[in-house]
Amino acid sequence: MAAHELVIRAGTVVDGTGGAPRTADVAVDGGRITAVGRIDGRGHREIDADGLLVAPGWVDVHTHYDGQATWDTELAPSLWHGVTTVVMGNCGVGFAPVRPDRHAWLIELMEGVEDIPGTALHEGISWGWESFPEYLDVLGARAYTMDVAAQVPHAAVRGYVMGDRGADHTEAPTAAEVEAMGRIVAEAVRAGALGFSTSRTVNHRSADGRHTPSLTAGADELLGIAAAMGATGLGVFEVVADLVDVDDEFALLRAMVEASGRPMSITTLQNAARPDQHRRLLELIGAAATAGLPVRGQVAARPVGLIMSLDGRVHPFVASPAFHEVAALPSADRARALADPERRARLLAEAAPMGWGWDGIYPLGDRPDYDPGPGGSLAALGAAHPDGPAGAALDHLLAAAGTGCLYVPVMNYADRDLRAVREMLVDPHTVPGLGDAGAHCTMICDGSFPTHLAAYWSRDAAPDDRLPFAWVVARQARATAELVGLHDRGLLAPGYRADINLVDHAALGIGRPEMLHDLPAGGKRLVQRATGYVSTLVAGEETVAAGEATGARPGRLVRGAQAGPA
Repeated sequence: MAAHELVIRAGTVVDGTGGAPRTADVAVDGGRITAVGRIDGRGHREIDADGLLVAPGWVDVHTHYDGQATWDTELAPSLWHGVTTVVMGNCGVGFAPVRPDRHAWLIELMEGVEDIPGTALHEGISWGWESFPEYLDVLGARAYTMDVAAQVPHAAVRGYVMGDRGADHTEAPTAAEVEAMGRIVAEAVRAGALGFSTSRTVNHRSADGRHTPSLTAGADELLGIAAAMGATGLGVFEVVADLVDVDDEFALLRAMVEASGRPMSITTLQNAARPDQHRRLLELIGAAATAGLPVRGQVAARPVGLIMSLDGRVHPFVASPAFHEVAALPSADRARALADPERRARLLAEAAPMGWGWDGIYPLGDRPDYDPGPGGSLAALGAAHPDGPAGAALDHLLAAAGTGCLYVPVMNYADRDLRAVREMLVDPHTVPGLGDAGAHCTMICDGSFPTHLAAYWSRDAAPDDRLPFAWVVARQARATAELVGLHDRGLLAPGYRADINLVDHAALGIGRPEMLHDLPAGGKRLVQRATGYVSTLVAGEETVAAGEATGARPGRLVRGAQAGPA
């Protein structure tokens, strides 16, 4: 009789604690790890991991699969990047609670804030819920390639309670309305929401151009919701904010934690307009942590940037009449038409760098370089190009039969290097996140953050900047899981969930962004594939083998915080 259901043999185990890697076997039974070390006897199934790193699956705490999870059980691109648990409902947007006559309103909000095609959401979402617990029940009836957890979004709660007034920034909720919002959030976390999210950034707008409803929510509203959630003893807060007056704004966020006793993560990025502000935010987060308040910064593994492609919404020729004459053609046909000498001349005359300047736009090749430096910009490349920066831009966009990409690092690249990124990553009070998988379908492609963190920072960065792979695993698996209260995963140790990645470290990498037309109603989305994940297991079942989905669906809805093994 087999000693175990599955044994992973002779891999280099990186267990998530941050400790030194070691050669060991890993046994799995009933979806849990039952032994790590030298395991005698045969398993019912065996995987030879000799030469591979064996690590916990990644926990991605910042995704936007809220709509997609109601029609899609695969959840790519996260599936391709070693992710075994996703948390959605971030940035204050989502699809519950919702009154029957407010479906279109939430879709317009998600379309504007997260760049998910409204046509795809209209066709793909079948609804079937009003309250947040009912939404969780719909998710709970489905099986996925990974575990799925949700947060209750502020904008939806505000719209449910206040109706059209919830999106009117000249209006404030009454005391009764604040109480109602608190009841809804408390009900949601008791039913299994991991927490509550809100947005306070002018960058988040509905498809009709209006700012996100939660932008100007006042202290009475936020503290009222915080107190109601705190009374449950459950849930975490996720916040994105402009923090223009960082001390004043942080004081309100800190007060929410003080009023509730619940953990909070805050988007932490370097803004080119205020390139040192992230340091002050880290100081404030550190001071709160020293005072015993559970506050963390949520940081990105690289610059946050726009992807320009001829299939996307932004590129230097998007306003050109010469481009629009052929824009609707298939990519390869369009590329041939754009290469015509007469049309090319018109394109170059009509090109515009769209406000960023040629010195802020970079080519993004088959092996994307997210730290090209000033010498890699179109301004620098255009100096040696016969048609200048516009010619260099067009040539890169026409590469690969017209599917080439350009890159505009908007955040985290003010100094034209990755020093600020590393500084934020290694701060003891931050966790990696902000990848937005499932969102920003035509302009941003950051769902590959977990793979970039593992490949670039542990292998490809300059030697003095590299971070140990064991450190990366501890941050991307254990620290992220703990941030949202999932204490049953993120470690390779007996009793923990058997969410496991087998990684060929030398092969680990990311491909260039590609546009797929696979959303409902033919909607398109940018994705990036990964290499180097030899196998990914969720609850002991293999969901990815040799980079391809196996068809297994062991993932389920995670309802609320999960305790670790006794």
